[in-house]
Amino acid sequence: MSGILNFTSPSLSFGSTSVSVEPLEKDPQKVPFVAWYVGEKLFYRSDACHCFEELEFFAKRTAGYKLSESGLELLSPEHLAPVFLMWPHRRFNVRLSDAAKPEVPMMDGSSIPFFCEMRKFCGAPEELVFFDAPVHAEWDLPCGHVRITPAETFEVEYVLDRNTARDGYDLKSAASVSIYSPENLYQIFMARTFIHQVELERARAAGLLAGVDESCGLLLAAGDCAAQNSACSPKFRIANEPAMHKILDLIGDLSFICPALPRVRIEITNGGHVSHHQIMEKIIPYVNAGIFTQV
Repeated sequence: MSGILNFTSPSLSFGSTSVSVEPLEKDPQKVPFVAWYVGEKLFYRSDACHCFEELEFFAKRTAGYKLSESGLELLSPEHLAPVFLMWPHRRFNVRLSDAAKPEVPMMDGSSIPFFCEMRKFCGAPEELVFFDAPVHAEWDLPCGHVRITPAETFEVEYVLDRNTARDGYDLKSAASVSIYSPENLYQIFMARTFIHQVELERARAAGLLAGVDESCGLLLAAGDCAAQNSACSPKFRIANEPAMHKILDLIGDLSFICPALPRVRIEITNGGHVSHHQIMEKIIPYVNAGIFTQV
């Protein structure tokens, strides 16, 4: 089956953006492969992941990358990139057709809309691909910490602890996952991006999030902290949805390099895309050895 899947919705900065996904041939003898295009320009290929280090990283409530030689940018790949983990033996071309709007659309703020359409097209998810990454590292964040150790599979423990004195609002959420199979990823894919009303007002005042509307994720309003701090708040699609979405962001940031997962345990408190990128820098030396020697 061949064809192109198109996704259109608001993005963080624009009222409407589009991305197309073209599934190519399935070949178990080929390495996991996703090629990202901005306009007609090839931006990044996951089968040449050593080139990832040539991309200039930045974070504006999302992961952003700049290809210095052309000045092209690509933003918000972290909700789409994890979906390619489900079909590691199929190759994909991803195109953001408008270089003036280089953001992947938000859809509902999760990975589920992308996954559901691609599931119809690509068939049942395949066995996930893992690689060894014997990383031992630990460092402090401004309001948290990161610890990485080797593990038998990909494991994450993510804690969010926001408080009024520091952040202007309260939110506590924690989640822990161990990924062995596609079924383990499905619930994570459901978790929507979130923002508190306090943060939204700050961002809008700074000229950010111009494209965001109520369809783009989960808005946590002031005055219902008790519901927010409940693991099973009625607002949440799944238990501990804020922390689960941070895990989705982390998986998306890591799988942008290559649609495969490292065998590590990551413990992270009050992290974000900047700390995720720091984690990626620790792990990327093992991607080539781990993936490209398996096929």
